[in-house]
Amino acid sequence: MPMATKRDYYEVLEVTRTSTGEEIKRSYRKLAVKYHPDKNPGDHTAEEKFKELGEAYDILSDEQKRSAYDRYGHQAFAQGGGAARGAGGGFHDPFDIFREVFGASGGGGGGGIFEQFFGGAAAGGGQRPDRDGKQRGSDLRYDMQIRLEEAAFGCDKEIEVSKLETCDVCNGSGAESGSRAVSCRDCGGRGQVISSRGFFQVSQTCPRCRGTGQVIERPCRKCSGEGRIEAASRIKLKIPAGIEDGSRLRSMRNGEAGLRGGPPGDLYVVVHIKEHEVFEREDSNLFCEVPVSFSVAALGGEVTVPTLDGQAQLKVPAGTQGGTSFKLRGKGVPSLNSHNRGDLIVRVAVEVPTRLNAEQRKKLEEFSALMGEENSPLHKGFFEKAKEFFG
Repeated sequence: MPMATKRDYYEVLEVTRTSTGEEIKRSYRKLAVKYHPDKNPGDHTAEEKFKELGEAYDILSDEQKRSAYDRYGHQAFAQGGGAARGAGGGFHDPFDIFREVFGASGGGGGGGIFEQFFGGAAAGGGQRPDRDGKQRGSDLRYDMQIRLEEAAFGCDKEIEVSKLETCDVCNGSGAESGSRAVSCRDCGGRGQVISSRGFFQVSQTCPRCRGTGQVIERPCRKCSGEGRIEAASRIKLKIPAGIEDGSRLRSMRNGEAGLRGGPPGDLYVVVHIKEHEVFEREDSNLFCEVPVSFSVAALGGEVTVPTLDGQAQLKVPAGTQGGTSFKLRGKGVPSLNSHNRGDLIVRVAVEVPTRLNAEQRKKLEEFSALMGEENSPLHKGFFEKAKEFFG
């Protein structure tokens, strides 16, 4: 999405700048369910809104990113589209803002006078290259959907991620066999170049050697000297029992490979829980509505209700009214990192008989004629209040 058309992240999540982190989380969860691709198959607009929600939540759910966004807006994340570039991009270099203001180019590798003053790091993984050209790989984000049952009891998953892996020809060095690193002719091996800005001279990271002071004599032909190539990688994940929608799992060292043999970044997996056909979840509690026949509600009896563990029997007292809720303790979702489980709240929906035959209708009319006010306490109480209201 072009920057010119980006909507305000607070507007996207339908919150205000004074909203708390919990309010932002609740609003995100509600909107994510509304625009989820599973609920809107083939709807491109809903899919784009879902992606927009994820990008906005990624920024506003993190205190440091939110602070940067409040100060600089979308410009704070112009290079990375937020904390991560969807399936595979590095973290944004915050000093690009100063470079644009003062006209100082980072030369692709960041660095320069602004980093010297503010103690910052270069773009592309959050670290500047060391003297050997090594640089930490970028962190990645992967959005994964799971079912409510998988979230409740935990599961093992395997995902495929396309990312930059260490080149298998040069083993990450970026150099052809027998080649070596030589002093950079642009900066004379210093890793810094000096340019004039009016009355000032500005020292910046050398764009050719990226601050290392050295360049490879003959770059590897497979990776063009990067030491990395694009490849698909399969990664196994363990989903903990009780995980909540929107939670992030960190898979260490499964991000992109580092530059010139540098350490790899991390992979962050954002978990989205599919909407369930029967249950609604709130923290560790589950809610469902169960239809009950008119006769069972009036006379009492047992009804079968679904749970995550299978079927269970619920005793319905005689005279149960529609909308009455019953609690099945310990039949909810396990609490994360705990042996405790939430409850299942069953709401009764009393069914009114339909399409009565002649005999059924006659019997029901006879029954109705026998009914007195003592059999309908809610009806009696309502009209007594209505009389008082109308004077």
